[in-house]
Amino acid sequence: MHVSTYPMMHSASPGLLLLSFLFLADADSPPRFTRTPEDQTGVQGGVASFVCQATGDPQPKIVWNKKGKKVSNQRFEVIEFDDGSGSVLRIQPLRTPRDEAIYECHASNSAGEITASTRLSVLREDQLPSGFPTIDMGPQLKVVERSRTATMLCAASGNPDPEITWFKDFLPVNTSNNNGRIKQLRSGGTPIRGALQIEMSEESDQGKYECVATNSDGTRYSTPANLYVRGTVSFNAHIRRHAFPPNV
Repeated sequence: MHVSTYPMMHSASPGLLLLSFLFLADADSPPRFTRTPEDQTGVQGGVASFVCQATGDPQPKIVWNKKGKKVSNQRFEVIEFDDGSGSVLRIQPLRTPRDEAIYECHASNSAGEITASTRLSVLREDQLPSGFPTIDMGPQLKVVERSRTATMLCAASGNPDPEITWFKDFLPVNTSNNNGRIKQLRSGGTPIRGALQIEMSEESDQGKYECVATNSDGTRYSTPANLYVRGTVSFNAHIRRHAFPPNV
């Protein structure tokens, strides 16, 4: 917006100046990435997830492309964040060489558009380097009483030692925005290194959890495991649908 559209601005009334300020403050802002997808090497038959989040006004719309075209395949799933900030592109099961490509996260709104690209490589089991991550102990089905602490275990090995992260219902677990209620245990050299601890369990914690081990050689996902929170409406509904063991 040009100032020249408001002639004699130096002598404008306070009301007009306030109106101009509010107009400027309400102007659209172009997309800006807050998280971009990272290059990934997966294993044939496994999983790959790419995370992309952006901010702007209005909130940008995110579209995933493969080789310049919108992704379209029943093995490809796009999972939206609840707050509308972005999405995860999940590919399962991985196939080589057809899934090896450059993928793009395209964020756009009325003020502009931006694109971030990432590369996916897929290896067969017989091609894996010796240091490729291995899940030694993945999470198991667990039932926890509401308001109690739940611990989802995970142990992984590789060279270099893999970093462990967690996904819940195919979205990354945020351990920094819950007042410390959900945290990752990082006791180096013990079986609980990388375990996820959830204090004061509540209904929103119920879901399907995966641990993910990543190092410079690649990324491997655990088998998903469900966490049920006893004493919640959704848990009771699950009990009615399935003859779930009372003491798991």
